[in-house]
Amino acid sequence: MCRILVVDDEEEVREAVGRRLSREGYTVETAPGEDSGIEKMQTAPRAYDIVITDMSMEDSGSGIRILENAVARDVFTEVIILTAYGNVANAVECMKRGAFDYVEKNMPNVDVFELLCLKVAQAVERRRSAVDTVRRLEAFSKSRGAVEAVPS
Repeated sequence: MCRILVVDDEEEVREAVGRRLSREGYTVETAPGEDSGIEKMQTAPRAYDIVITDMSMEDSGSGIRILENAVARDVFTEVIILTAYGNVANAVECMKRGAFDYVEKNMPNVDVFELLCLKVAQAVERRRSAVDTVRRLEAFSKSRGAVEAVPS
């Protein structure tokens, strides 16, 4: 089961995103800001699969700090940044730091919740693929070690 953390200081956005993703079958937890989001990530028994965070909450760097903490906990956590005020520089910075995607909340003629569901499904698939690849590499490495350990 995919676990998602939604971090946004706007209660309406946080709850709407949580409801929509829950209807899609995801397990969703929410946090009302940077500090509570980071605390949830650090104290969760296992890392979240996906973190969706607003870019600007307490200040304009809140989303970046959430991103950094999520990836520090688990490099396979996919982070989607939401913003009401998107700009190319912020998007590039987020992507450089490892964000899966960057979504503007207020795009004209776009159902942002539908777009977010699509992005989450893509992020889940990318995470699953990356974890499977690492597991195959670990299994291969162990099998080679066992073969090399056999005396000739």
